[in-house]
Amino acid sequence: MEKTNKKILEEIIRVDHAGERGAIKIYEGQLLALKTIKQDRSLENTIEEMKEHEKEHLEYFENEIQKRKIKPTYLLPLWDVMGVALGFGTVLLGKKAAMLCTASVEEVIEDHYEGQLKKLGNDEMNLKAKIEKFKSDEVKHKNIAYESGASNKGLYSIMDKVIKTGSKIAI
Repeated sequence: MEKTNKKILEEIIRVDHAGERGAIKIYEGQLLALKTIKQDRSLENTIEEMKEHEKEHLEYFENEIQKRKIKPTYLLPLWDVMGVALGFGTVLLGKKAAMLCTASVEEVIEDHYEGQLKKLGNDEMNLKAKIEKFKSDEVKHKNIAYESGASNKGLYSIMDKVIKTGSKIAI
């Protein structure tokens, strides 16, 4: 493959930066609910661990934005509020809903990262390697979510569709 188109490259970094920040905000909302309303130490620990991976991802994309002089999306404040609200609300609905939130978002991100890897040229091997690693982390989060009780059966299937649609719109 040839050199990556500059516009595509900027879009990839801008979207991934916003997405990783959004993931952190979802986890922050979940943790806020877990620390104030619904005490579940096990769930709190699981979410804290996944949030740490997202912080690593965000830090990488923040550095890329600065290094490459790319403007972040103007919608960051909106994503922040929506992410915290989604996270908080899903915890109030219970552990299955909280974990389904992670599973649904991560399934969309897994596909999203796969599509990005196909768009990147050989001139961006470092970025490709990072996205591949981050995709692997997201798959692990999805698997942890299902192992921790996420369900997309019954009424949860509606929530799954809503979260996936929202994630695709955000992208």
